[in-house]
Amino acid sequence: MLTGKNIVLGVAGGIAAYKVVEVVSRLKKAGASVHVIMTRAATQFVTPLTFREISGNQVVVDMWEESREWNVEHIALATLADLFLIAPATANIIGKIANGIADDSLTTTVMATKAPVVLVPAMNSNMFLNPIVQQNIAKLAGLGYHVMEPAEGLLACGTQGPGRLPEPPVIVDKVTSLLTTAHELAGKKILVTAGGTREALDPVRFIGNHSSGKMGYALARSAVARGAKVVLVSGPTSLPKPAGAVVKLVQTAEEMRQAVLAEFADSDIIIKAAAVADYRPSEKSEHKIKKTGDTLTVVMEKTPDILAELGRLKTRQLLVGFAAETRELIASAREKLTRKNLDMIVANDITLPGAGFNCDTNIVKLLYPDGRIEELPEQTKDKLAGIILDKISDLLTKTP
Repeated sequence: MLTGKNIVLGVAGGIAAYKVVEVVSRLKKAGASVHVIMTRAATQFVTPLTFREISGNQVVVDMWEESREWNVEHIALATLADLFLIAPATANIIGKIANGIADDSLTTTVMATKAPVVLVPAMNSNMFLNPIVQQNIAKLAGLGYHVMEPAEGLLACGTQGPGRLPEPPVIVDKVTSLLTTAHELAGKKILVTAGGTREALDPVRFIGNHSSGKMGYALARSAVARGAKVVLVSGPTSLPKPAGAVVKLVQTAEEMRQAVLAEFADSDIIIKAAAVADYRPSEKSEHKIKKTGDTLTVVMEKTPDILAELGRLKTRQLLVGFAAETRELIASAREKLTRKNLDMIVANDITLPGAGFNCDTNIVKLLYPDGRIEELPEQTKDKLAGIILDKISDLLTKTP
């Protein structure tokens, strides 16, 4: 998604600098060319060699060092940048930029760029909440700088609160959203479901499935990048929340149904990528079930078929479903497509290597009501999400 994009990354002197190595790696994998500028303080946490090896480009530290690639380093990088990212953005670097101080390679380059600048604050909670720091952040935001909210949690200094660097995928999502030029879904509301559901057996155990949520989260990220308003209804997962999406967390099939129905009426596109349980225990034990015999019989009952219900309710909405199968892929997917009144279904054989749950890749077939079938080769779920949204955009243009 970032092929051909040049990102200048400024690394300031904070302990969170080590996390930014992964940010560079992810940006590179997305196709971007990354040029790193480090402050002297940053080199106390991570060596320039690390960023040079990961980015594949020379790292700038000393403003007075003889340039290897550019005539005037800070001016050339400032001009080259499609986007300027500063992570971690310390109180010191935020204060310098807010007050026009340019006394090192990083601050001089920021002053010279016309590219969008994204600041990712990371520091001690009390420092972040200091009125002077907050005033500087507000000033920069008012001047058009993009400022990400820090995450909350346990900090390196041992305190608890706001100030953690957001996880690398969240930072990359923000960069991708700002750099993606295709905004054909602007003004559209897209409802995405992701992950599996958990149906409680007792207070300790549940019946679930192997869904990781990766496909649904990739679709949500891609939809945000294309300008859509995105609501993601997600079952339990360890994935970071996609930047720019409204995320509603649920546990059970019924909770997912209620969350989806609450968003359905004003949604334009619904993509049901979640692996919703088909059955749940008829009764949930109030207490933990003890191991008392060689066997245990659990009576199960059907859960609501959310996708079929949406198919009956839809008026103008475009409805996309998923079918994960182990046999008779086409026949099963085609039956679901018709019975549930879908506009497209994404079918995959989870027994194939490189497809199915917990993989970063997938192999799918796209089926349409007119009988068309498109076979797609193995590819990353992020890339597949882009293709699915391309197909959805095509369907929208053909809808009266």
